[in-house]
Amino acid sequence: MIRRFFALLILVYSLGFAVFMLALGSPGDSDTPTDAIVVPTGGAGRIDRGIALLQAHAAKRMLVTGVDRDVRPIELAIEYRVSPRLFECCIDLGREAVDTRSNGEETARWVAAHGYRSIRLVTSSWHMPRARMELGHALGSDVTIVSDPVQSEAGLGMLFREYNKYLVRRIALWAGW
Repeated sequence: MIRRFFALLILVYSLGFAVFMLALGSPGDSDTPTDAIVVPTGGAGRIDRGIALLQAHAAKRMLVTGVDRDVRPIELAIEYRVSPRLFECCIDLGREAVDTRSNGEETARWVAAHGYRSIRLVTSSWHMPRARMELGHALGSDVTIVSDPVQSEAGLGMLFREYNKYLVRRIALWAGW
């Protein structure tokens, strides 16, 4: 009986991981306009993608959440080769978040302060399921989230860690923790 339970648990975990892996290849919905763009720091190509979308008028404003307190907008403007005016008018730097959960909380405060009803989440493909889950939890059902994953390479070990973080947090949210 115990062996069957553990065998079933391993099977469910493995199937869940397979579904997780298959979902990572889903391209973003770049045609749907949104009120704002949200980019959590931490992965290559995220901010580049967010800036490109902003310049293409896919949204009015962008939040980069989880920015180090010492980083100045002019430094990012130089690094990403854009006018400092773009940061002045249209890009906010969120400095309170330290992890994916607090990215969601910081974003929810920013979205509420601006009255946005839709956002585009730009993050690494392997990070999208957990980031979207946290953001959805923090924002509630009143705000539409459009996923726009940045394709990135991640090793099998990293993918297993991310899947485990996703599962743990999913269970915690389900249990109300």
